[in-house]
Amino acid sequence: MAIKRIWRGWTNPENADAYQNLLHNEVFPGIEAKNIPGYQSIELFRRDVGDEVEFVTIMTFDSLQNVIDFQGENYEHCYVPDAAKMVLKHWDELSAHYDTIEFRKYR
Repeated sequence: MAIKRIWRGWTNPENADAYQNLLHNEVFPGIEAKNIPGYQSIELFRRDVGDEVEFVTIMTFDSLQNVIDFQGENYEHCYVPDAAKMVLKHWDELSAHYDTIEFRKYR
């Protein structure tokens, strides 16, 4: 089954749209341009939490080795580009990795 790489970062509300645009226009296309073997997809989630906006990314890979190929031997460490650091308030230093045990698609 697939590996899910989950990471979270938070912005101020006034920086949320800028961060989302950065992901959409630069970060995600940059990841896809690397043509990483076993990379399947990336999902982006956003929600308001008090005085912050939380973003969650979930990347899907075929195997943990594919994650290592993407991020290196210290694969749990996150990658936050300098442009993202300018608009993020704080972020998880480590990504969490989960084995997909079951996936059901309704309809």
